[in-house]
Amino acid sequence: MATLYTEQSKNVTKTWLLMSIFFVVVIGFGYFVSFYYSNSNILYFFVVFSILMNIFSYWFSDKIVLTLAGAKVAKREEYFDLYTSVENLSITAGLPMPKVYVVQDSAPNAFATGRDKNHAVVCATTGLLQILDKTELEGVVAHELSHVGNRDMLLSTVVVVLVGFITILADFFTRSLFFSRRSDNDNKVGGIFMIIGIILSILAPLVAILIQLAISRKREFLADASGALLTRYPEGLANALRKIFQYSKPMTRQSNAIAHLYIADPKGSKLGKKISGFFVTHPPVEERIKALVG
Repeated sequence: MATLYTEQSKNVTKTWLLMSIFFVVVIGFGYFVSFYYSNSNILYFFVVFSILMNIFSYWFSDKIVLTLAGAKVAKREEYFDLYTSVENLSITAGLPMPKVYVVQDSAPNAFATGRDKNHAVVCATTGLLQILDKTELEGVVAHELSHVGNRDMLLSTVVVVLVGFITILADFFTRSLFFSRRSDNDNKVGGIFMIIGIILSILAPLVAILIQLAISRKREFLADASGALLTRYPEGLANALRKIFQYSKPMTRQSNAIAHLYIADPKGSKLGKKISGFFVTHPPVEERIKALVG
């Protein structure tokens, strides 16, 4: 299986690049805030903050994702089919056995998270387990294991944390500009920096979200293809995608921060049809099925 997962090094590089961009963006925010308030200590704070957030996003992003999803550990005796599918396909793929989690939700869906293959998690909803047969479930599990093998789950889970904190920083900066008071001598310079700050505050989270969505769409096609190679039965995943898409209701518990991690849009297929262009978290199911079985 050495040639099955071809994107590992690329995704590791992309992750470090993304974390470096985050570091620069946060320091940039810190520079503007420190200049605006004429306080260099603010810049030092943002430097330390960006370093700590990069460390935090790498080590704890999977725990954040599981908490947001409301996932619980799946016991082998209670979720035997899911557990054994993950176990058997992990052996076939040459991957360490991931932890198995479930989300109590009638909407069929699944995702993978974790910083590397030794700390991976595969999670499925109870709704998924109820509607899929064994070959279809194996197709979904193989898809999620492909995220693990290609290490794009590392990139995706780090994106969850970094996008969230860029949005928070942008909101903080905007509020600080509007509610701060400066002397008359600084009004002209302050006005210029306020305009720049507002533009950055609007664009930064938007760009971050677009990066998040672009990563999600591309990696789903790759995971579909790798998953089909793993099971050698692409019809299983194709049939699973059809059933998932036919269930149009959204998940009960959902978060925009982790929507791109799921195999299908947690907002439901009906809403997905109404949203087009850059703001769709997943490629059209019809295109994914066509890529699998023609």
